[in-house]
Amino acid sequence: MAKDIGIDLGTANVLIFVKGKGIVLNEPSVVALDTATNKVLAVGEEAYQMVGRTPGSIVAIRPMRDGVIADFDITQAMLQYFINKLKVKSMFSRPRILICCPTNITSVEQKAIRQAAESTGSRNVFIEEEPKVAAVGVGMNIFEPSGNMVIDIGGGTTDVAVLSMGGIVTSESLKMAGNTLDNDILNHVKREHNLLIGERTAEAIKITIGTATPTDTEETMDIRGRDLLTGLPRTLTINETEIREAMRESVYAIVDTAKTVLENTPPELSADIIDRGVVVTGGGALLRGLDKLLSDELKVPVAVADSPLDAVAMGTGVLLDHLVNQK
Repeated sequence: MAKDIGIDLGTANVLIFVKGKGIVLNEPSVVALDTATNKVLAVGEEAYQMVGRTPGSIVAIRPMRDGVIADFDITQAMLQYFINKLKVKSMFSRPRILICCPTNITSVEQKAIRQAAESTGSRNVFIEEEPKVAAVGVGMNIFEPSGNMVIDIGGGTTDVAVLSMGGIVTSESLKMAGNTLDNDILNHVKREHNLLIGERTAEAIKITIGTATPTDTEETMDIRGRDLLTGLPRTLTINETEIREAMRESVYAIVDTAKTVLENTPPELSADIIDRGVVVTGGGALLRGLDKLLSDELKVPVAVADSPLDAVAMGTGVLLDHLVNQK
């Protein structure tokens, strides 16, 4: 008997939930390709280790961009690899797949996601919007006639939605999220210090000393890169204030998107949100001080989910059960 599976097909990571087992896979959305032969050399964690460290003939590709498929064939190969790795298919039955997509994507982009999932040999493919799945994953009861608000900050997109009666009442999708913050840091270090660093270093800076609001301690971090003037390796010490300022514009773009959604929310549901507060999910929720900044700006309580990275994947499990009960 094939197991039903839920897939959080993210720009930064792919998480797979298998019914009865929980989250069984969490790997980077990266594929290493030999450009000479067009052959896939590695997928997931193994390919991520190659980012910025490959010879000219090998490229490490992120086939998802801004939450949608940028390279269909590579996405298909990546999904096929992950599903084969899990051995969820049997000779006689094929799994049902529930896969997530950002809100406000086009029907063409949605069709590409569906086709990529169908190509893995699934029986049925269901598509749900990420903020809805994330809300369910953190334990919100979105099927009642009351307002729930979720801000899902992934790698490529930030999805903000108010949900009620099992559906999205109002939502916005912003193509700025965790990867944008990494690029902000990378460009700041290059512009202000003439030091070239890689994506992985920029992400490490964000995780280690990145903050959305000032803190009591001014943390610093030593980073290494290539000096653009001499071409030689150089070490630089940077502080959290500098990094916070580098990310400021993008962080406030996320805040403004959340404000827009609240402004477009019916008054009765707004009252519910004041009582229940807002939940932040996704990798971006881990940016220190972001919940405080959002709370100050939105004038409502804001909390970070207990396991923000797993929220969407866990939500697919709940919604798969819901689909079974509807049958």
